Amino acid sequence: MKFSKLQATGNDFILVDARTPLQVELSDKFQRPFTSFRMMKEGCHSEEQKRAAHLAQDKPHEELWTQLAQAMCQRRFGIGADGLILVQNSNISDLKMRVFNPDGCEAEACGNGLRCFTKYVIENGMVSRANLAIETLSGTRKTKAYVSATKVNRVDVNMGLPQLKPEQIPVTLTAGAITSEARQSPVITYQLLVGSYQLLLFLLSMGNPHAVAFTSAPAAGFPLASIGPEIERHHLFPQRTNFEIARVIDRGKIEARVWERGVGETLACGTGACAIAVAAQLTGYVDDHVDITFPGGVLSIHWDKVGEVLLSGPVEEIFSGEYQTQRRKTDAVG
Repeated sequence: MKFSKLQATGNDFILVDARTPLQVELSDKFQRPFTSFRMMKEGCHSEEQKRAAHLAQDKPHEELWTQLAQAMCQRRFGIGADGLILVQNSNISDLKMRVFNPDGCEAEACGNGLRCFTKYVIENGMVSRANLAIETLSGTRKTKAYVSATKVNRVDVNMGLPQLKPEQIPVTLTAGAITSEARQSPVITYQLLVGSYQLLLFLLSMGNPHAVAFTSAPAAGFPLASIGPEIERHHLFPQRTNFEIARVIDRGKIEARVWERGVGETLACGTGACAIAVAAQLTGYVDDHVDITFPGGVLSIHWDKVGEVLLSGPVEEIFSGEYQTQRRKTDAVG
């Protein structure tokens, strides 16, 4: 199965052209890294995805994509990536993007994934223009590619409107659990004690749930490996959550790190950058345009507090290859 590996500010993805069914059979070597399909169902992020996972037991191609994501994303036993991205046909947009996390669950949104997707489909001749409409689980997203000498080196993405209501994020907060101060703010805040850290979380969705905390100390020193998983799986978040720790440098610059749901710490996150920028702007920390520095590089965010959030950053292909599987005619992936 042919693939390409791309990265956008260190957020790396495996991309596969899945517009036509792929005839594959997984050999025994793939069984070692997998969680069980039952565990995958229990770990998925929404009731809709759990139902889809249940139905997938009768759809071998869906289970195979889950297993392929778990195997291919392995840093030691596979190609290694933050996610597996499929290119599929769409009835409502130019193309459809599906993203599977390393844990096998399907993600609703992925900003850096959209930027990699755009570069991949343009450079592989699947589309012939720089402005695309891409179908995702969280809605249609529009992208603009910047092309130089036939190569896409930068992509802008309209990431949609931030969602700020508890049921949109979602979070399991009752009216009594929201402080009067939080009710007066356009973004929900929630005090959470994790270990020895008292964190003020800003809660919102960019098509997927985010919890943002601001700190006055350098983000590099924050114990993300221990705090991140606790927040991701806190009972406050029925679909789990992404978590960002951020430090405002000035009104146009922020430094941050991110713990991604279903992945762990990554070098950058597109939807996470958008969530940080929205939370920072609604609290008066930054202006309409802000550059957010992650360990993997800088993402630029623009938001006028009215329209969609614009995400912009560099993107590049790392390598391409062919992933070996045993093939047979009975099981189709597509």
